[in-house]
Amino acid sequence: MMKDATSIPGTTSDVDFAVLLIHGFTGSTTAMRPWAASLEEQGVPTSVPILPGHETHWQDMIGRPYHQWIQRTEDAYDELAATHRRVFVAGLSMGGALALHLATRRNVAGVSLVNPGLVIDSPVAPYAGYLHRVVRSVAPISNDIALPEADENAYSRTPVAAVHELYKLFAQTRARLPLVSAPVQLFRSAVDNVVSDASVHELLKGLQPGILRERIALSRSRHVATLDYDAPKIFKESLRFFTDVTAREEAK
Repeated sequence: MMKDATSIPGTTSDVDFAVLLIHGFTGSTTAMRPWAASLEEQGVPTSVPILPGHETHWQDMIGRPYHQWIQRTEDAYDELAATHRRVFVAGLSMGGALALHLATRRNVAGVSLVNPGLVIDSPVAPYAGYLHRVVRSVAPISNDIALPEADENAYSRTPVAAVHELYKLFAQTRARLPLVSAPVQLFRSAVDNVVSDASVHELLKGLQPGILRERIALSRSRHVATLDYDAPKIFKESLRFFTDVTAREEAK
C-alpha cells in the first residue's frame, strides 16, 4: 500500500485522498489488485485488505460471523483515514455490500460499486443456517469472466455456513441503505451469472434520491468485471469519479 501520494503531472496526486478496495465472497484480492495498481500509478494511495476466512482454504470461512468482514473493512478505512483527508471505498460483489455498509458507519467520501450483491437469489438461502449441518459446501461461484484465462483465485467450494452469514450481511446492508449519504457510482455488467438485477433493484430502492450519481454499463464483461474486458473502463471512470467528487468538495 502506498502511504502518500506523489505529485505526477496530469494526475490527481496533488489531492489528498485514498481508496479502499474490497473483494467479494469466497474471492480474493486478486480481483482488486489491478484496480489498485491503476490508481497507484496515478499517485493515489490504496488499501486492499484480505477479508477474514479468505485466501487460505474454503473451510476457514466456516464459523466466521459476517461482522468480522465488517470489522476488517472498518479497520482498513480507519488506517487510511488516519493519514488522508478523504477516503473513497470501492467494492466488487459482496465487497459492494461491505462498501455500502461502511458508508453508513464512517465518513466515506464516495462509493464505487461493481456488480454489488444485496440479494441471494437461491430460494434455499434463508435456510442455509440449517442446511450447513447436513451439507458443508456447494459448487463454487468463481470466475464468471468473459476474458479467456482470467482467474480471480477464488475458492473451489462455497461453504454453506458462510452463505448464511452472507445472507445476514445482505439483509442488514439493505436495511441501512437509506443512511448512505456519500455519492455512489455503479458499474453494471451486461451479463452477470452471480448477482442478478434483484440486487440492483434493492440498491435503487434503498438509496435516498440523488445519492446514486452515476450508472455505467459494462457491455463486454461478466461478474468479475475488474478482471474482464471492461476493467480499463472501470479504472478510468472510477478515478474520474473520485477526482470530481473531491474537486466539488474542495470548491465548497
